[in-house]
Amino acid sequence: MAVSPQSRLTLACILLTILLDMVGLGIILPVLPQLIGELTGGTVAEAAVIGGYMVFFYSLMQFIFGPVLGNLSDQFGRRPILLISLVGLTIDYAIMGFAPAVIYLFIGHAIAGISGAAVATATAYIADITPHEKRAQRFGLIGAAFGLGFIIGPVIGGVLGEIGPRWPFYAAAVLAVSNLLFGFFVLPESLAKDKRRQFDIRRANPFGALWILSHNPVVLWLLAALGLFTLASQAFPSVWNFFTIEVLSFSSSQIGLALGAFGVGFAVSQAFLIAPVIKRLGEWSTVLLGMLAAAIAMTGTAFIHTQFGLYGFLMVGSLAGLAGPAINSLMSRQVADDAQGELQGAINATNSLTAIIGPLLATQLFRFFTTAPKGSTFYFPGAPFLGAGILVFVAAGVFVFTAWRFDLMHRPSVAKHPHRPDLAPPGQQATPPHEDDDEDETRAPRMGH
Repeated sequence: MAVSPQSRLTLACILLTILLDMVGLGIILPVLPQLIGELTGGTVAEAAVIGGYMVFFYSLMQFIFGPVLGNLSDQFGRRPILLISLVGLTIDYAIMGFAPAVIYLFIGHAIAGISGAAVATATAYIADITPHEKRAQRFGLIGAAFGLGFIIGPVIGGVLGEIGPRWPFYAAAVLAVSNLLFGFFVLPESLAKDKRRQFDIRRANPFGALWILSHNPVVLWLLAALGLFTLASQAFPSVWNFFTIEVLSFSSSQIGLALGAFGVGFAVSQAFLIAPVIKRLGEWSTVLLGMLAAAIAMTGTAFIHTQFGLYGFLMVGSLAGLAGPAINSLMSRQVADDAQGELQGAINATNSLTAIIGPLLATQLFRFFTTAPKGSTFYFPGAPFLGAGILVFVAAGVFVFTAWRFDLMHRPSVAKHPHRPDLAPPGQQATPPHEDDDEDETRAPRMGH
């Protein structure tokens, strides 16, 4: 039986499911370098490369199975897909905790990628139980759950890692089992049977949303800027733990505390700063502010040698959280109301692609510049962060070009005009807006498709 859209208990249940999922993922981050080193006997640089390939497989599985699980949930309901994903996470953490060889870590990470793709199903669950006018606010709660989990998880993992590198994995498995039992006994189904549809493999395609938006040049240019920015941002989760061990000899608890501090700053910037900054500066200026903060933080981190410098640039980097929501908002205003879902699908596909490519680039750079003897010309552990800083400047350049080319400062929203092709495909004449369009909007609402 489907739940009532007004059920606050159900909302709390699904948010708790997402929170526990992120806590479980964050717990293992501080100890992963140590566990890889224990299994291989290699250096930190070699462990970083292995970690990069693990993240690659994780992201690839998310990219492939995210649309598949989402479409399966449209046919069979959200609850069974979520429960199956929690079973997968439990198996993943158990495999990694008891892994006798590195190959088991790859198997576990692949399972985690498939299971973690169910976050899209959790998002659909919230859409099911939320009235249209409250969805934006409740989708924001998903980001809050992610941020809180990223704060709590690494701190717990760092403390447990002082006991041994496998203890955080055991704790994550226990969390996943608890989450599974919680969902089985408490979480109801959200999708009524009369609203379900048959699974269609043609719709379960991560490239579909990108192809649909190919006729909209302003969105594609903005998506390119966002993609470059997100690609640069992959340097942080990919080599942060390896970098701090190499440069500052951090323990697992110190890595966890630093990640927790960044999580706090990032959460504050998104929860409390984004709205007043956009109101004060506007969306396009907010994008540039976030990108500037990211470029400074990435470039500065590349050259740090003290904890003081590290935490200072972490706090500056937390302001990078302003860029993503602002550029997302700009894109949403250039797409009709009845195409917002397709836009978000394109953004998710772009983020998944950067998560596949970014870790490989960052870890290979780290390995290349740390295999040289310390003190030599080619020894430079901060190379991935310097490269990321340069890439952020490129992303900012693409964004500035787009803002100038399409006059984003004065460009009106087309979201409420689904029938008016303000942005025609290249080589075609765009239909000019009627002078009385805005006046018509105040008299009577337009019909969608």
